[in-house]
Amino acid sequence: MTDMRVHDVLGVDVEMPVRIRSARCFVAGFTADTEAVRAAVRRRGDLDLAPLQVRRGRALCMLVFVDYRDGDLGPYNEFGVCFLMQPPGRQASALSAMRSLASADAHALIHDLPVDGEFTLAAGRGIWGFPKILADFEVDHDSAVKHGRVSQDGRLIADLTVSRGVPVPDSARDTVLQAYSQLDGVALRTPWRLTSTSGTRTRLGGARLTLGDHPIADELRRLDLSRRALMASSVADLSMTFDDATVLTPAP
Repeated sequence: MTDMRVHDVLGVDVEMPVRIRSARCFVAGFTADTEAVRAAVRRRGDLDLAPLQVRRGRALCMLVFVDYRDGDLGPYNEFGVCFLMQPPGRQASALSAMRSLASADAHALIHDLPVDGEFTLAAGRGIWGFPKILADFEVDHDSAVKHGRVSQDGRLIADLTVSRGVPVPDSARDTVLQAYSQLDGVALRTPWRLTSTSGTRTRLGGARLTLGDHPIADELRRLDLSRRALMASSVADLSMTFDDATVLTPAP
């Protein structure tokens, strides 16, 4: 008999891998000061990974709104602040960085992750060490121009608008993103497998970002984000799985 990996989350058994059968998202990528990204990573823990530079002195910060419509953790909204990282043990060029990003085959640190569900909050922090916090969302995934606003206790974190891109081929093959997290001094790596996408659109630029007065907004300002987005994308529907995390650095 197969050894089923099960986690108890708020008294509910969650079996691995966690399956997301339907979600939709939009994302914008901004360049950020490499040393500021390094400092942000160090403030959270001792993860032995370096930011992947898309050009000299500039790393890549991705801001993404996701609507999880049908999955093992229930429906919820999510806003992610992610940094693209160098693959462990080797140096990657700016060109390979962009190719990895386009194919969803990349290494990314999940730096901040507001959500609007108690269950996914507990699962994310307890199983994968994702730095989830509870927040409030106003999101429009249905219009041609996507818009998301996330705040906590009345304090704006970010307001992001993504313009309509051009259609690109959808991927039906499995691609794996290695997602890294740091929580309470513990660093983990989680395989995030993208199994299908449909309705993908992308473009150069095409995003407008407004930051508020929340501490996460202050952190984003310290990154010296580019005024213009490098790229913006939206996906009408995607499915994916999250497997168990591997501990990279134990608790202090």
